[in-house]
Amino acid sequence: MSETRVHLSKTEPAAYQALDAFSKTVGEICAANGIDDRLKELVMIHCSQLNGCAYCTRVHVDRAIAAGIDVDTLTQIPTWRESHVFSDRERAALELAEAFTFISEDGIPDEVYDHVGGVFTEKEYAALSWVCVSINAFNRVVVAGRYPVRPRTER
Repeated sequence: MSETRVHLSKTEPAAYQALDAFSKTVGEICAANGIDDRLKELVMIHCSQLNGCAYCTRVHVDRAIAAGIDVDTLTQIPTWRESHVFSDRERAALELAEAFTFISEDGIPDEVYDHVGGVFTEKEYAALSWVCVSINAFNRVVVAGRYPVRPRTER
């Protein structure tokens, strides 16, 4: 197994910069449409976990903590269906995150679309959808490049 992979963001920085600019636009759309950092980070963490992207998971866990999400809530993300720590909006967003991450399997099933659309406005739904598109793109870049996640040093 090759440890060294093509680092897409270094090899073709213009494409990565465009993806980064897209991500910033998505953040602005979220802010303009009532999607706060807490909800956005929960979605980004869940997509990253589902994609097996340790690098993005770490980045977004750090951002989630900065946004005020406690450790107990963070540890409940993979088991959100069984956990009662999430609001109805958070549960709907996590469900949408799963549908977008596994879109090749079933698309966005009608029951997911109807449920999530019943919780969020059209603008909120669109903003969360773009969050899913953005983080799934980043996950693919990072997983393909095997970006390392090393143990943290003592602080």
